[in-house]
Amino acid sequence: MFIGEMGCWLVVAGFAVFRRLSPKNAPLLHGGYEQVGSQDSTEIDADDERDGRFFAQEEADPAMKSIITNADERTPLVGWRVFLLAMPACCDIAGTTLMNVGLLFVAASIYQMTRGALILFVGLFSVLFLHRKIFPYQWSALFIVVLGVAIVGLAGAIAPNPQAQPDPRSLTETSILLLRDASQQLKAAAVSPSALKTVLGVLMIAGAQIFTATQFVLEEWILEKYALEPLKVVGWEGVFGFLITFVGMIVLHLAVGRTEAGRNGYFDMREGWREITHYRIIAVTSVLIMISIGGFNFFGLSITRSVSATARSIIDTCRTLFIWIVSLGLGWETFKWLQIVGFALLVYGTFLFNDIVRPPLKACVPRRKAEALLEEGPIEHM
Repeated sequence: MFIGEMGCWLVVAGFAVFRRLSPKNAPLLHGGYEQVGSQDSTEIDADDERDGRFFAQEEADPAMKSIITNADERTPLVGWRVFLLAMPACCDIAGTTLMNVGLLFVAASIYQMTRGALILFVGLFSVLFLHRKIFPYQWSALFIVVLGVAIVGLAGAIAPNPQAQPDPRSLTETSILLLRDASQQLKAAAVSPSALKTVLGVLMIAGAQIFTATQFVLEEWILEKYALEPLKVVGWEGVFGFLITFVGMIVLHLAVGRTEAGRNGYFDMREGWREITHYRIIAVTSVLIMISIGGFNFFGLSITRSVSATARSIIDTCRTLFIWIVSLGLGWETFKWLQIVGFALLVYGTFLFNDIVRPPLKACVPRRKAEALLEEGPIEHM
């Protein structure tokens, strides 16, 4: 994961070499337009020139926003301040580890439902620590998204398999079958020794969402206070995360992996390296996952910088829709109408939070101060 994030440094280095080798009379390749008549004017204020250059970089070429600093007036993130990025990297390690371990104890549908709580934690932390203002209709949008994710997971947990059972004759019979199956599963779980493992897995996944929400909020705070390109932010997080993970792997290998009980287990580094080098499918998928995670974190940080951490968490939740579509195309998933309802709520909540659709009630629309249409001062009549 962190090796893929460190791969962003290759993009930064390639762009630096490209800018150095590109002709200096090509302003678009250097991040913006040149000011018209700048060679003839000799009395340009230094601050105005700097602000104009930054505005040209931001507005003239939006694609450059990911590889230039976010504001000139913010403190550059250099020196010891770079170690601030170790905090979101540690949260990323803790969140990812807890989610993967929790997935070992619960079904994928329960994992998906529990993971939907992420946006609530991000919204709460944004209000508490970043002092963001979230309007009531946006809070309702967050709960709608969580409800949609829960319905999607519920459909995968209790919906009957059409190949194993005949289709019911009516909607009432469908509801009765779903409730009966759910009650049977709850009774079986209550008397089964695996119930404790399920509860433990749910708690671990829920705790992972707290770490992930903390990561999103920390990244938004850093990008808001300090000036650094999102590509370099991802690269630095990859460096810190890789170092921490590598040290942890060595410690766990020496403490557990090389013992008789831990040999060929999760913490055996030799066994892991042997599987990567001897099985081509594992090596290829590992490289693809590195590229995917590097791009995923870069685009996520770009959204955090441009919008907010809460918007990023909501858009991140929409991955479920695309995963479902791909799974249907590959034949890994069967079509269920209940999932359509969940995805419709998920998309509607996302659009409602980002003001793409208006709230259903006018009372939910926040009142904004009207802008002055006329200049202050007396109006002369002819």
